Amino acid sequence: MELVDIVDENNNLTGEVEDRWEAYEKGLWRRVASCWIMNEKGEILLQKRAITKKKNPGKWAKTGGQIDTKESAEEAIFREVKEELGIEIPKEQIKVVEIKKSTLNKHFAYNYIFTVDYNIEEYLLQKEEVEEVKYFTIEEIEKVSNEKNLNYVFSTWQEGDIEKEIKLLKEKRKEVLGEKC
Repeated sequence: MELVDIVDENNNLTGEVEDRWEAYEKGLWRRVASCWIMNEKGEILLQKRAITKKKNPGKWAKTGGQIDTKESAEEAIFREVKEELGIEIPKEQIKVVEIKKSTLNKHFAYNYIFTVDYNIEEYLLQKEEVEEVKYFTIEEIEKVSNEKNLNYVFSTWQEGDIEKEIKLLKEKRKEVLGEKC
């Protein structure tokens, strides 16, 4: 059982704690953390969710998960990345790029972008969570999203959300590759 803190519609803690799936089923507000992982070439790591996952099985997604009770967003994202991908994210890079309110899924998503220098074969996948990982260009991500390709979780996001994140990724890529804006 994974316990999560319940928040109100303004992201304030209510003092309630629920099982993750109970909170989801009841439509209670909660917090999640996710990240885009960019390599030194400006490519984005996506992970294919295990086919046994309850939500979005077999679909490509960015890394993340629920923020457990009494856990900060930063602690959650470091834990999720370590558990699912078997890597360490540079702690000095921790910076929330946005907190997105999803009325559709009733959560506040703490979003991060990290740059790493790992090759695909260096990831140690948690097989219960992740089937495979692959680097994609931002343009490939943009294309599958525009095509509403349902093999990708972000293709069903609320209107404007993926476009905003694509813009953030392109800005980060310019920084990583040393290009002028």
